[in-house]
Amino acid sequence: MDATITVDDLAQAIKNSIQDGRSMEDEQAYLLAMHVLNFFGYSDRIIDNILEPEDRDAFYMLEDSGILTTEREETTLYDGREWRIHYWLFKRDRIGDLISLSAPEEAAEPGEESPYADLPEDVWRRG
Repeated sequence: MDATITVDDLAQAIKNSIQDGRSMEDEQAYLLAMHVLNFFGYSDRIIDNILEPEDRDAFYMLEDSGILTTEREETTLYDGREWRIHYWLFKRDRIGDLISLSAPEEAAEPGEESPYADLPEDVWRRG
């Protein structure tokens, strides 16, 4: 997945990531996707310390579903102390996989004609 992640795409990925028999309403998934994307904007990575605890809980949930992941960077400060910076990142390939779970399958391959294309419309009426 190379394009920008849209709210609709992320909402669909969130809905499709829920496995254990539960489901999420479309509106809830959309609101969560919008909330998350408000942090990321057009970036794939944000710094963790901008999150409030309730936001971080949602991010951990998305990490459990494979939509987000974390990384950390260590740097040495001027006084010699080590400083760790934690980041959240989109897992674009996982998001793409989750979105494709709901993509309708095409009836025929491009360039192939459907075997039903030449049948007259009245064939489909019940008699």
